[in-house]
Amino acid sequence: MLRNSKKRKVKLRKSKKQKVTEEEAPINKLPDAVLVKILSLLPTEEAFRACVISKKWQTLPTLIYSFNFNCSEYREREDLSFIHNALEHSRSSTIEKFELDLTECMDLCQLDYNLKFDFDFLVNRCCSFAVERNVENLVLGLYSPEACPLPESLYTCSSLITLDVTLCCGFINDAVISWNSLKSITLGYVVFTDEDMVKLLSGCPSLETMELYRYDGFHRLEINSSKLKTLKLIDYGIPGVKDELDGVSGVRDELEIIAPHLQNLEISGDFLDVKCKLVDVSSVVNAKINYNNECINHVPNVNEEHNCRDYHQVLYSLIQENLQKLCYATELTIGNWFTQVMCMMQFKRIPLSDFHCKYLTLQLHMKKFNLYGVVGFLRASPQVETLSIDMQTMSLDDICNYVDNSRCNSELRDLAKGDNRDLQNCVSRLEFHNLKNVKIVISSKLCLKYHVKWGFKKLFKLSKFLLINASVLEKFIIISKRRRCETCSGNCLSKYLFLLAFKLLDCPRSSTNSVIIFQE
Repeated sequence: MLRNSKKRKVKLRKSKKQKVTEEEAPINKLPDAVLVKILSLLPTEEAFRACVISKKWQTLPTLIYSFNFNCSEYREREDLSFIHNALEHSRSSTIEKFELDLTECMDLCQLDYNLKFDFDFLVNRCCSFAVERNVENLVLGLYSPEACPLPESLYTCSSLITLDVTLCCGFINDAVISWNSLKSITLGYVVFTDEDMVKLLSGCPSLETMELYRYDGFHRLEINSSKLKTLKLIDYGIPGVKDELDGVSGVRDELEIIAPHLQNLEISGDFLDVKCKLVDVSSVVNAKINYNNECINHVPNVNEEHNCRDYHQVLYSLIQENLQKLCYATELTIGNWFTQVMCMMQFKRIPLSDFHCKYLTLQLHMKKFNLYGVVGFLRASPQVETLSIDMQTMSLDDICNYVDNSRCNSELRDLAKGDNRDLQNCVSRLEFHNLKNVKIVISSKLCLKYHVKWGFKKLFKLSKFLLINASVLEKFIIISKRRRCETCSGNCLSKYLFLLAFKLLDCPRSSTNSVIIFQE
């Protein structure tokens, strides 16, 4: 009897414990508002799955105020059905953030017209749903930069604060944009006309930040608003989209930028043969110029000896003007391609105005940067106090297969000549009277155990040149950003950079107070 009673007691305890786990779990004691906030942070499909936890959770997903939907390539019909169902059951009166990503189904829409029609209907319904609930942050990944304009229901959404759109072709005809609260806009893989850009900028009186990446179509960007302070332009052109080239030569026009109140400007990435012209950027204090142009030798029927040479002359003059427009920026970042252009400009005796920047950053590639070009920028920056060099390398496969098709034979000859020059002799009597700090940061994809000579000879020559000519230098810092190499399973980068720093200790220095520091 005693033994049986103990068994019953144990069973009762187990039963009681199970009841506590199901009905009095700690998370169920949280207020509904907190639970809804937690669910709003999840992808919406996962949030709706939470309804099976208990009866208390069955209605919570319908109250979420942030939505995150996406359609995958292999289950697009199921995803479409779920999104419509979630919108149908939503009871939220306001939306903080709404995300819809259809980009994975871009190819399917080109093959299936019915699917494209369904996506058009979905995009319009989602946008109307979000606008009716005063959405503040909207992220749209659409499906075509050529045949998918922004839905008309968005054009007068006064509650929008941030907008991020991918794969879009501008606005419908006669659209009037009224985004009075919009402060930040990001557009990627978009085709916008000059008229679209005028509509956009005139309809966003509170806009502070604009970022465009992989864009095409417009040739003039005029920003007159005093509130828009930051502009980023990254990669001109969209892969796979037919280029609308101008003229029989197949060469594009210029991209003009007029932004007299702009303070932060970034132009980076691949600009193909589009000539970027800075007309007015007189208020810029922080500029990052890290884009590159291609020589037109790749264009059919272009005579390299004549057309190519004329193109270079026009391009170099344009770059000279652009750099002059940025000479009063206090922080300046220059990319690898510009060191090559500077090398060729010096050989052609094209003068460059002095920069007034105190902080200069050079974003270089270990194998492709040009020594003579780097020194040219340093010579034009007499007021620099801090020099940062961000150095990167390619993998071994990329290096072995690398062919610079963007350069013609004339340019390649000049670059080779610039790398082989004796820096100390060709730029005699050059001193950096204000340079106090040099920081070289290196991140390498290449295993250096057996390939330490790839480009590092130029780095040593540059480092030595700086030590000799920086008369008030205080710190020369070398930083390794990679501790362990995936190829040799060691810290080959750190070992090499430590040896580089040790070797520099024996180099002559004009500053007696300078120290060389190695960091991982």
